[in-house]
Amino acid sequence: MTTKTKCLITLILLSMVDTAIPFPIIGVILIYILLQRPPWFKNVTAEIYGSTGSDHTQ
Repeated sequence: MTTKTKCLITLILLSMVDTAIPFPIIGVILIYILLQRPPWFKNVTAEIYGSTGSDHTQ
C-alpha cells in the first residue's frame, strides 16, 4: 500500500469520525501540524510528492 493510499484512507476515516462526533478532529490535527511542524509530516509529504527539501524546481 502506497503512502498516498494510506493518507487517503486515514483522511476518509477521520472525516467519518468528524461527522459522527461534533468535535473538529481534522482541524485540531492541522493546527498541531502548523504549530509544531513534526518531522513525520515532512517525511510523509516528501514521500507523496517525491521531494527531499528545498530543491523545488518548476
